[in-house]
Amino acid sequence: MRAVALSLLLFAAVVYVLTLHVSGAGPYIHATAEAAMVGAIADWFAVTAIFRHPLGLPIPHTAIIPTRKASLARSLQDFFTANFLSESVIRTRVADAQPSLRLGAWLTEPANSAWAVNEASTLARTVLERIRDADVAVLVETELLPRLAAEPLSEVVGRLLQEVVAEEAHHGLVDLTLAETHRWLSGNEVAFATALSTRAPWWTPQWLDEQVIRKLHSEAIAWVAEIRDDPRHHARRALDDLLRQLADDLQNDPATIERAERLKQRVLSQPQVATTATSLWNAIRRALLESLESPDSAVKARAVASLSAFGARLGTDEALRTRLDAYAADVAAFLVERYGTELTTVITDTIDRWDGKEAAGRIELFVGRDLQFIRVNGTIVGGLAGLLIYTVSVLL
Repeated sequence: MRAVALSLLLFAAVVYVLTLHVSGAGPYIHATAEAAMVGAIADWFAVTAIFRHPLGLPIPHTAIIPTRKASLARSLQDFFTANFLSESVIRTRVADAQPSLRLGAWLTEPANSAWAVNEASTLARTVLERIRDADVAVLVETELLPRLAAEPLSEVVGRLLQEVVAEEAHHGLVDLTLAETHRWLSGNEVAFATALSTRAPWWTPQWLDEQVIRKLHSEAIAWVAEIRDDPRHHARRALDDLLRQLADDLQNDPATIERAERLKQRVLSQPQVATTATSLWNAIRRALLESLESPDSAVKARAVASLSAFGARLGTDEALRTRLDAYAADVAAFLVERYGTELTTVITDTIDRWDGKEAAGRIELFVGRDLQFIRVNGTIVGGLAGLLIYTVSVLL
């Protein structure tokens, strides 16, 4: 393209020379060729000045890319950050991509769900195998327990308990406890009687003890059933009031806070706590490893079935897809807002490592063909403008 542009300039120069003393239409052609040369040379200067000094002359405001490479890189980085990594752009892109719908379609394929479970199992198994018991024990004894002992937990526990009571989240546990208690009392009359008979005075007749125990058993069953079946029972309200007061005391009452902290210190100072925590971890780790190592594990089968069912639900539940897409957009927007600038620094870092001439050469090779068309167009437009100006001058 440089050759084409230069050829047009040379052609205009030849025409200019050949029409110096030609009459008739010659002056018009001569003016056209002269203006075409001016346009070609001016646009050659403009295009060349972007990448280097024209003819090697250090003319001001030339060789823009080599001399202002860092500034241009920074401008490009800011442009990319503002227009491609902005929150609005990312949210729109995530919404258009519909990731939850695509994920659902992918998970409905049994092979895909099985692959995801197998990959997750391999990763989890590798992590679990590399965690040593000694490391867990050291972590519990030197980091976890001392931090729990040093950190005041009363206020946190009180606030958590307050939220649980306010949301009535404990009612399900209360219902379960009452139902299980009623079931146990109804089916274990002998065990109930045996437990109470050991507490009876030695001097009371046995028949009297039996009568009292049967009466207590029936009353206990009736009382538990009454509380179980009445959501507004006064015993339930009393428990709510007790928990509400305890939550408030754990946050505001110095005596309660002090007693709770002393209890925490006594519990955590027992050596059995660290041993129990380590043993519990070992039991959980062994159970998980056995489940993950077996190719026919029930855990894996349930995981595959659950993933497939989840994928099918994503395909039909629009409300769920909307929520998940919103979560994905929030995560992407957070990552872009927090780390977007760091990500785009790769632009400035890369260009900064380039030599000025190297940067100009790379950019010129990428866009130079189109820039040479500027020279071609300048030659043509310059010639037409010269012809128009000469014609107007003659007419005037």
